[in-house]
Amino acid sequence: MEYQVTITETLSRVLRINSTSAEAAEEKARELYRKEEIILDYSDLCDFAIYAKTHKDEITPYHQSSSHDFTLLHGDCFELLPQFNFKFDMVFADPPYFLSNDGISYQAGKIVSVNKGEWDKGKTPEQMNEFNKRWIGLCRDKLKDDGTIWVSGTYHNIFSVANSLTELGFKILNVVTWAKTNPPPNISCRYFTYSTEFIIWARKSAKKPHRFNYELMRHLNDDKQMTDVWRLPAIAPWEKSCGKHPTQKPLALLSRIILASTDKNGWILDPFSGSSTTGIAANLVGRRFLGIEKESQFAELSKSRRQEIEDISVFSRYRSKIKDIAKAEMFEPSTLVGEEQIYIDLPF
Repeated sequence: MEYQVTITETLSRVLRINSTSAEAAEEKARELYRKEEIILDYSDLCDFAIYAKTHKDEITPYHQSSSHDFTLLHGDCFELLPQFNFKFDMVFADPPYFLSNDGISYQAGKIVSVNKGEWDKGKTPEQMNEFNKRWIGLCRDKLKDDGTIWVSGTYHNIFSVANSLTELGFKILNVVTWAKTNPPPNISCRYFTYSTEFIIWARKSAKKPHRFNYELMRHLNDDKQMTDVWRLPAIAPWEKSCGKHPTQKPLALLSRIILASTDKNGWILDPFSGSSTTGIAANLVGRRFLGIEKESQFAELSKSRRQEIEDISVFSRYRSKIKDIAKAEMFEPSTLVGEEQIYIDLPF
């Protein structure tokens, strides 16, 4: 029997061990761990999670495009990420902000509840830290050595994310402020209107150089260095043609992130895929995508959105609506167009 052993410590790791039992697999993992001299001491070990691999555990995509440049898995990223080996060029994550606290907000001219679902229910600071450290550790294992991660948030969760990234060995490069040009009004009139979100950009290793398409970003900013304050609108009506996710990000935001930190045909992972804005943006600029989404309704929304851009007229129209894509195409067309082939790099 093959056992998959996930080691929980400051850095999350996965071993695959052939053994006669879970107990024997754990003991063998402990022996290997004691001999490990690269990262941590044996005393830093916290826990083991042992998962027996069977033929029934083969991963089947919920949806996969005909060229395999868009693959969506339906399930929990905590369960699925340890089950396969693959390295990505970039990770984008829009994790739960844990804001569903029975409050109210203002949207499209109406007062609405801020509750988004069980996945966004509030947590204690300790629970939030544990959650963030766990998923970031799993994603770190899936990044190439020169890969980078982008994580969005508000003041509610972004400090926990930053601390987790640092503790896990990432080097924070920038904290981008997304200043929304069309934020919803503040209905209480007791404090300033919330109009920003933050996006941390970090690389996997402090010493390993990362990809940054500096000249392209400068070109997109009228030949001036691009700052870490991005003034972009929230999602437009045309981005909701198949439905809407409650925390959906605009394609303009994800397109810029992807163009800044990946090359043509690069692989991008999103562990909290939602409506798969990351995947749609990736395909619009010639990159490849794997998303994981736990909620059935949003997995179906993602599938519909990807099927929508199979229509070349829709694909072209969406590209024309995103200013950065139009400018990037003028700067260097080859950076946007993926190769016409079927991609079979993923193990499923």
